[in-house]
Amino acid sequence: MPPKVKITPEMVIEAGFEIVREMGIESLNARNIAKRLNCSTQPVLYSFRTIEEIKRAVYERVDVFHTEYLMNIRDDDIMLGIGLNYIRFAINEPNLFRFLFQSGYAKEHSLLDMIDSDELKPVLAAMEQAMETTEEKTKEIFLTIALFAHGYASIIANNSLEFDEKLAARHLTNAYRGAVLAAREEE
Repeated sequence: MPPKVKITPEMVIEAGFEIVREMGIESLNARNIAKRLNCSTQPVLYSFRTIEEIKRAVYERVDVFHTEYLMNIRDDDIMLGIGLNYIRFAINEPNLFRFLFQSGYAKEHSLLDMIDSDELKPVLAAMEQAMETTEEKTKEIFLTIALFAHGYASIIANNSLEFDEKLAARHLTNAYRGAVLAAREEE
């Protein structure tokens, strides 16, 4: 008799990630994870007490994936690249986008909490360096652009609207310029 395959917490999280990615958070449950791992639900819940713990662990996995996605900048302009990647993420990964930003699983409870999160530090550091400004001004500018990009991304992720990258780039550039100008006026 062959030995049983041990189901690790990482395997459960990865299976959960793929389920959310393909079918959305509504489909993330012990039965679907077990089916994906070809096991019963018992090993799925062995390392996690509840499905809620699994959802939180999968959320963290999606959050790391999102940060890596944002930082894979294809554009010469870092600010524009991050904003466009945010929108591209909503287009290419709508289920992950909805899970991150529209499911209530974020550990941050306000925009100010979000901007100080560890996951955002590499994004802010890249922006601060590119803009040659202070951390505080970078956060102000980021917040303006993030709200703009999030609105854009949300509309696209939740509707079947066409994405015109050149138009989005122009809008993001204008939002960025406005945020920088406002930050400089406040100095």
